[in-house]
Amino acid sequence: MLYREAGDFKTSYVADGQTFPIRFDRWRYYAVLAVAFGIVPFVVNDYWANAVLLPFLIYAIAAIGLNILTGYCGQVSLGTGGFMAVGAYACYKLMTAFPDVSILIHIVLAGGVTAAVGVLFGLPSLRIKGFYLAVATLAAQFFLVWLFNKVPWFYNYSASGQITAPERTVLGVAVTGPEAPAWAAYLVCLVFVTLVALVGRNLTRGKQGRQWMAIRDMDIAAEIIGVNPLAAKLSAFAVSSFFIGIAGALFFGVYLGAVEVGEAFGIQKSFLILFMVIIGGLGSIFGSFAGAAFLVLLPVFLKNVLVGALGWPSDLAAHFELVIVGGLIIVFLVAEPHGLAQLWRLAKEKLRLWPFPY
Repeated sequence: MLYREAGDFKTSYVADGQTFPIRFDRWRYYAVLAVAFGIVPFVVNDYWANAVLLPFLIYAIAAIGLNILTGYCGQVSLGTGGFMAVGAYACYKLMTAFPDVSILIHIVLAGGVTAAVGVLFGLPSLRIKGFYLAVATLAAQFFLVWLFNKVPWFYNYSASGQITAPERTVLGVAVTGPEAPAWAAYLVCLVFVTLVALVGRNLTRGKQGRQWMAIRDMDIAAEIIGVNPLAAKLSAFAVSSFFIGIAGALFFGVYLGAVEVGEAFGIQKSFLILFMVIIGGLGSIFGSFAGAAFLVLLPVFLKNVLVGALGWPSDLAAHFELVIVGGLIIVFLVAEPHGLAQLWRLAKEKLRLWPFPY
C-alpha cells in the first residue's frame, strides 16, 4: 500500500516533470544514496571492493554511455573497449605530464579526449547505419587497440608495453597505487557514477533525449520535423564516448592500476558491455545498472557455487558462465527485449495497482 500516487499532488510544472515524480521513488533513491555514501565505505573490505563494487560501478558508467548511443539514439557500436582504452591512455598521459593536477580533473579530461575521438569515429553514422555502422565501430575497436600497442609514445616507451598509474591522492587520501584503501577507491567511483547517472537521466528526459529517440525510431521522419541528424548523432557519440572514457580512466587508474591494452580493452570488453545493455534493457538508465550488476555478480556467484562448493575446475566454470550468458541473451531478445528494466517497470505497475488485477 506504500507505492501509490494517491495524495501525491503536483502544484507546478517543475514538480510534474521531476526525475522521480512519485514520492516513494524519491525516498527510495535518497535511501540508496545514503547507504552507498554513509554505510558501505565503513564496512567494505578489499574482496568486496575489488571483486564486486568497483567493477560494478565502472561498468555501470560504461553501460550508461553505450545505452545512450545504442538504446536512446539507435546507433549500434562495438567499439566500447577501444573507447575505454582511449580514456585509460589519456588519463595515463595526463597523470604523467601534469603530476600536480588532481586525478579527478585528469579523469574528466580523459573523458573529454575520448569524446573527441568518439565524434571522429561517429562521422560514418551520417551515411551508414545498422550492421554497417556496427562494422565501422568494430574497425575503430581494432584500430585503437593496434595504435596503443604499436606507438610507444602512448605508454612512455616502457619496455613491457604496460601503463602503470602513479600514486595520486584526493584530499590527502591515496586513491591509486598499492597503498590506496578500498573505501577511497570506492568513493571516487561512486561519486562519478552518481554524477554520470544524473546527467544521463536528465539528458535523456530533455530536448536532447527526445531528439535522440526520434533519430532512433525513424531518422527520416525526425529530419522532416526539424531534428538535425548531424547534431543528434554526433552529440550522442560525444556524450556516450565521454562517459565511456571516464569508465576507462577509472578502470585503469583506480581499479586495476596497471593495464595492457590488448588484455584489458580487447573486443571481449566491448561485447561484455553490450551484453550488459541488452540484458539490463535498451533505452533505460536503470537497465544499465541492472545489467552491470547482473554480469558482475554472475561470475562471482558461479565461482563460489561451482568451484567452491561443487569442486568444478575453474576453466569449466568459466565456459559454463559463457553458456549461461549466451542463453540469457537469447531469452531476453526473444521473450523480453527491454530486459530487466522492463521487468522492474512491470513489477512497479503491479504494486501501484495492487490488489486490483493487472
